[in-house]
Amino acid sequence: MSACAPSSSARNRADLSASISVFLIALPLSLGIALATGAPLQAGLVAAAVGGIVAGALGGSPLQVSGPAAGLTVITAEIIQQYGWRTTCAITALAGLAQLGLSALRVARSALVVSPAIVHGMLAGIGVTIALSQLHIVLGGNPESSAIENVEQLPSQLADPHLAAIVVGFLTVAVLLLWPRLPGRAGAMVRKAVPAALAAVVVATALPWAAGTDVPRVDLPAWSSHALSQMPEGPVLGLIAAVLTVTLVASVESLLSAVAVDKLAAARQRAGGPRVPKADLDRELRGQGAANVVSGLLGGLPVTGVAVRSSANVAAGAVSRRATVLHGVWVLVAIGALVGPLQLIPLAALAALVMVVGVQMVNITHIRSVTKHREVVVYAATAAGVTLLGVLEGVAIGIAVAVALALHRLTHTRVTHERLPDGRHHVRVRGQLTFLAVPRLSRVLGQVPDGAEVAVELDGTFMDHAAYETLHDWQAAHAAQGGRVEVTGSAGEPIAEQEHRCRPWQPWHNHQCTAAAPAAQGGPRPEHDQLLSGVRNFQRTTAPRMRQELARLAQEGQRPSQLFLTCADSRLVTSMITSSGPGDLFTVRNVGNLVPPPGTESSDHSVGAAIEYAVTVLRVSSIIVCGHSGCGAMHALHTAAEGARPENGMVSSLEHWLRHGRPSLERLRRRSDPLPRIDCRPAVDELETLCLANVVQQLDHLTLHECVAERLAEGTLDLRGMYFDVGAAQAYVLSRPTDGTDPVFTAVRPDAVEEREEILTA
Repeated sequence: MSACAPSSSARNRADLSASISVFLIALPLSLGIALATGAPLQAGLVAAAVGGIVAGALGGSPLQVSGPAAGLTVITAEIIQQYGWRTTCAITALAGLAQLGLSALRVARSALVVSPAIVHGMLAGIGVTIALSQLHIVLGGNPESSAIENVEQLPSQLADPHLAAIVVGFLTVAVLLLWPRLPGRAGAMVRKAVPAALAAVVVATALPWAAGTDVPRVDLPAWSSHALSQMPEGPVLGLIAAVLTVTLVASVESLLSAVAVDKLAAARQRAGGPRVPKADLDRELRGQGAANVVSGLLGGLPVTGVAVRSSANVAAGAVSRRATVLHGVWVLVAIGALVGPLQLIPLAALAALVMVVGVQMVNITHIRSVTKHREVVVYAATAAGVTLLGVLEGVAIGIAVAVALALHRLTHTRVTHERLPDGRHHVRVRGQLTFLAVPRLSRVLGQVPDGAEVAVELDGTFMDHAAYETLHDWQAAHAAQGGRVEVTGSAGEPIAEQEHRCRPWQPWHNHQCTAAAPAAQGGPRPEHDQLLSGVRNFQRTTAPRMRQELARLAQEGQRPSQLFLTCADSRLVTSMITSSGPGDLFTVRNVGNLVPPPGTESSDHSVGAAIEYAVTVLRVSSIIVCGHSGCGAMHALHTAAEGARPENGMVSSLEHWLRHGRPSLERLRRRSDPLPRIDCRPAVDELETLCLANVVQQLDHLTLHECVAERLAEGTLDLRGMYFDVGAAQAYVLSRPTDGTDPVFTAVRPDAVEEREEILTA
């Protein structure tokens, strides 16, 4: 068994604990969502139990928790108002059959092509609608059928409030918001044991019960009178539209939630957690379809994957689908055993709970994300359409706006002209170059003086025939008047020079842009300075792009956020590994990425001076020590004979410098200190273990520098370790446990970037 895999009994305990945590969250939310839709309250419990047991057992995402979701609240409420509850149950079952058909066609991945701006906008609009409707219940009234009517009736509701309901609702919201902020270790233990939603409902139930206050409470009729589905009645086209709406919204929300859960599980694994298989989306869609068929036939709400409960499941330590199924079993037990306590819950508490969920669906992280990608117009149009007109209409508006925006970007081309300090002219074309942009292109090209040297940069992926002829004719005419034209692509590659085929990070000796000119037949090969050729290539292609940014840095000065201390090995390119640019890193390189402790530097104080300057003057926020595989300095330390000295008694500069690495070698041989390792794989050899130990040792040396120790004591400086496996092109980040176990270098994965931003909060 892998060292990273827990035992079978430990997995069972983790699943049992997680199932209880999720059950405590699902129980009040299921009742609240049923209340918000206008369905019988038992329908929410039926959907929660079926979602846990059926979707949990048959679905393709092991850790996803399914049940009634806020994302379908508005749709379900509209269907109930139009067709009645029993027909709504039949529509839910038919939607499940449609999901089974889609899973058979294996189109689950296709559902993910929907623009995130439309999905997030739809959820935001639904959230606003939910919050407005539940606010009326919190105030002691009844919600209207649309968001507009709820806003119109709000003044009259505020003029005649129900004081007891308001107090219960306010108390629920206060507990929900304050519970995650309970201070201290005891607060952390309480937060872990009792979810905020359950705590809010319990407190809001206990207070009016203890005070004897009369407030509307949950009414669970006898199960003998529970309404089941019936043959759908109504216009055929309307019923088909309702089935398709439930199918599409439930499917997209479930699949997006499954993808988000995969990211959470992967992040947990990188932190040392257990490995969980990735979701099979077609199987997940099949499981959701089966759950909706069963839920509809049993008189339950529509079922979908719920990101909030799923993320709680991952956070609680679930390792398999047993946790999801058990959570459904606990809901089933509660249906029979907890009817009495459930009927004590005030409706205002459930309404306040769902109202907060609705507000949270308008997610600030999502708004920042769509703004960063220039799709906030799509988000706003979808949200407004869903709120004012309905889900189908809002999504249709969002799709139309997204298509219009894509066409605008396709046809909107920006052409700029700039005169460089060296007298050359730079024309840049941003966007697709079509016949629509020809007038703009001709006007800008006409601003270039005759006989001037000009670079035309095409920053796009398409150029039609009309634009090509315009550019080609101008180029020929400008050259005939003594000018020089170079047309380049977005990477600075001259389009006309077919022999230039350099790719990013191609081996230096293979770069044709810096290679020596070919020798004439039978003649001597001309002398070639490869470094100088590389500088010329920089001046030709990179400098024009970076000149404005470098000018800003020259004026403002450097403000790096990190000191990056690494080896002088030529294979270690810091800007490549960290995707950094000018002004990002204050870099120190030496043989072996060594940090001499204070007082041992002898005549070389360069590393100490750099550390002091970075920490006290530049005020960097972190220091990174980065080692790498196959380090020559560590190899020299590892193979050197103990006590060996040169015959002439002289010590070379390299040998003198490597003395600072001996503590790392002693750490390796001492074996008393925990030795670092790479997560879930053994070290290749003892040399790799020495390279890892050297990173840890140099971090310890850093703490001996007075300026570093002061900043660490203030809490304004972080020390981090990195290791780069050159052969595998894989970076690892050090984590040092506080319990005395081995330090672990964890692999950095490409899908770990801001993954929590993708979690649907509804």
